[in-house]
Amino acid sequence: MEDQEMHLKVRRVSDKFTESMYVLANEPSVALYRLQEHVRRSLPELVQHKTDMQNWEEQSQGAIYTVEYACSAVKSMTNSSFYFKNIDGLLRQAISWKEQSANSQGRRLHDVTPPPSSLVSAPHAPPTSS
Repeated sequence: MEDQEMHLKVRRVSDKFTESMYVLANEPSVALYRLQEHVRRSLPELVQHKTDMQNWEEQSQGAIYTVEYACSAVKSMTNSSFYFKNIDGLLRQAISWKEQSANSQGRRLHDVTPPPSSLVSAPHAPPTSS
């Protein structure tokens, strides 16, 4: 019987000890300490991830701006085709007028100037040394 009583006493002490350990392990101050440990361990990695994300965001914003600017330039070029066609027509018209002017001046010069053979004397040959 003493064995049973001893066994019950040991069991009660063991249960009380387990309950005490459970209470201590789950006490709010212990939980806050564990939370603090977790934050202290994981915070540097989180800060690094945040920094990386901010850098990627800056690079992405720069790339987006570049693409939007390029699209705007392409649209402007597309819209300017009207002006380029107008310039092309004006250049062709100017070339045509220049050719007409040159042709009419050429006729006038031909009517006024004597033939080229009488205007230009024959070139002299350089002396040769023997």
